[in-house]
Amino acid sequence: MLSVQNLTKSFVSPEGGTVAIVDVRDFALGTGEQLALRGESGSGKTTFLHLIAGILAADGGSVRIDGVEMTALSEPRRDRLRAEKLGYIFQTFNLLQGYTVLENVLLGMSFGPRGADRRHAREILARVGLGHRLNHFPHQLSTGQQQRVAVARALSNHPKLVLADEPTGNLDRKHARDALLLIREVCREQGAALLFVSHDEEALAQFEVRRDFAEVNQATREAGR
Repeated sequence: MLSVQNLTKSFVSPEGGTVAIVDVRDFALGTGEQLALRGESGSGKTTFLHLIAGILAADGGSVRIDGVEMTALSEPRRDRLRAEKLGYIFQTFNLLQGYTVLENVLLGMSFGPRGADRRHAREILARVGLGHRLNHFPHQLSTGQQQRVAVARALSNHPKLVLADEPTGNLDRKHARDALLLIREVCREQGAALLFVSHDEEALAQFEVRRDFAEVNQATREAGR
């Protein structure tokens, strides 16, 4: 499902030098597999997810999703592939405040293969327990409910791969456990692979398969992050 080879990304430091953030030589995730990556803040794990998703352009290397080489695509085709095959759950939810719960999910679906399917949007929102909040705006929801909208949006197009970047970081312990359980359950139901990154040991402990990002990322090891 996901294959990463020799993926690199550097940024210019305030002092004018170049700092390597990501240097991943070999990483893979199989169809339906769920993996947790442990990494501290500043370790480059968010940058790694952004490179996989094509949100950031890599300096070099290969990212293949469902057999398609992301780095070789034009920007429009990369956007289309991301809409069709990827779901991304952000720590800060990234909901549009001027849109209702239903509209947030429909907007995400509009870029995917099934288009803005209102019936399916209602079904996925009901699945995450928000069938009674369709016409509410994000500011009218609790933090936990906002995260559930973000989960519904990420999974609404039946992605092949879900990237979850500290998705429980803004939640209390109970809501964090509930949100992570929901993400994992819906990914299993849809057969989606899940790559979860976090520094939260309690969240990480819920995964049977865990790896340290420092083992994956050569740049982290060399910098001692």
